[in-house]
Amino acid sequence: MFRAPAPVLLVIAHGSRDPRHAATVHALTRRARALRPGLRVETAFLDFNAPRVDQVLSALHAEGVRDVVALPLLLTRAFHAKADIPAVLSESATRQPGLSVRLAEVLGPSPLLTEALERRLWEAGLTPADRASTGVVLASAGSSDPEAIAVIAEIAREWRHTGWCAVRPAFASAALPRTEDAVRALRAEGVRRIAVAPYVIAPGRLPDRIAAGATASGADLVSDVLGAAPELARLLLRRYEAAALTPTRLPALTA
Repeated sequence: MFRAPAPVLLVIAHGSRDPRHAATVHALTRRARALRPGLRVETAFLDFNAPRVDQVLSALHAEGVRDVVALPLLLTRAFHAKADIPAVLSESATRQPGLSVRLAEVLGPSPLLTEALERRLWEAGLTPADRASTGVVLASAGSSDPEAIAVIAEIAREWRHTGWCAVRPAFASAALPRTEDAVRALRAEGVRRIAVAPYVIAPGRLPDRIAAGATASGADLVSDVLGAAPELARLLLRRYEAAALTPTRLPALTA
């Protein structure tokens, strides 16, 4: 019996002038590809890096691909997820007759992201036994979207309930407090060990700002970005699977 091929997974990253960004995105998609042999995984960028979204969709269409799941490599539903990516996908799909593009949900929030955050903290030198004596600053890139800011605050609240001394949100741009202010506030409250956990996927200007703020305010350690953590690769596939199970034309962007 004929079985239609699985939709292609198109991972859409923001892009950056920092070469570490694209390298990290490609490392993550390679890990996802390794977890699901046979699944075609492509990568595209909104800005700064190649290939762009329209270039990848055009090439796929020329090869005969007609079913794509587009996955925003984003941690919150802010402007890029709500406006930029749907607009780019819709415009591209209209130029490719018969191409159906289903839009997957953004990555966060998810327990897998919390697991990845903790993986990075253990790699930075903490152990699970340090939870009760350690305050964590959950440092995200920041957004002017109130929904995205509220999600970060809720993640911090939920994470605090897993045994950490304290968990506070912070932002590298567009919202307050900054990383250094959150570190100083915890120190003023008597927290003796403070760790900064960047809630970002790839290196770049804003993650560097988070690290600089942590250093300037005397944080005891700063973990690495989430990067190609295995939890993120698994989460990419979960979001793909959920979108692939939706009816072809709802909520699809179709020419």
